Amino acid sequence: MAMLMAILPLASLRLSPSVLPARTQTPHSMPTENLLVVRDAMRVMLLRELRALDREIAAYPDDASVWQTPPGISNSAGTLVLHLAGNLRHFIGAVFGESGYKRNREEEFSTRDLSRADLRARVRATIEDVDGALSRIEAAKLEGQYPLLLHERSVRTVDFLVHLAAHLGYHLGQIDYHRRLLTPNPQTADAMSVGELPTYTEGV
Repeated sequence: MAMLMAILPLASLRLSPSVLPARTQTPHSMPTENLLVVRDAMRVMLLRELRALDREIAAYPDDASVWQTPPGISNSAGTLVLHLAGNLRHFIGAVFGESGYKRNREEEFSTRDLSRADLRARVRATIEDVDGALSRIEAAKLEGQYPLLLHERSVRTVDFLVHLAAHLGYHLGQIDYHRRLLTPNPQTADAMSVGELPTYTEGV
């Protein structure tokens, strides 16, 4: 049997339903303390990456280079900053922090030529919104349904927070490569710094 399985073509193999991605799969429940640990970890990740985003914009040599879009690149660093700020201020700041922020996603992708100072101010406003909102999310909300439908689907809040952190890290990496490829400044902005993770203290 082992030999037969070894020579079967991949196309003939079938995955067990337990390992297939299921959009309707019910998430496992988590103890309250675990949910709060995840929330605090998401706060650490999001704030760390937002601080790195601020440093990335500061490392560009001038305002114009932030908005460069050479062949093969559809979004400039400036556009991605506006997108990330709008995304997090809406999905976290407004929804959980009741900040009153009103998102205009079309403007995130159509606005051009803002200064680095303006972009950094938006990042810092995002940091304030995210930090304040995450501290207000209790365990019951984390395990419950996210208040907004996402592509006409309901998702669990804690799952969406993980998604938002991954989304931020994805675009942060794009911005880092954009800056290094298009400007003469090779310096690192220390993105995704391990040094910014909290020091572990046993029993705390």
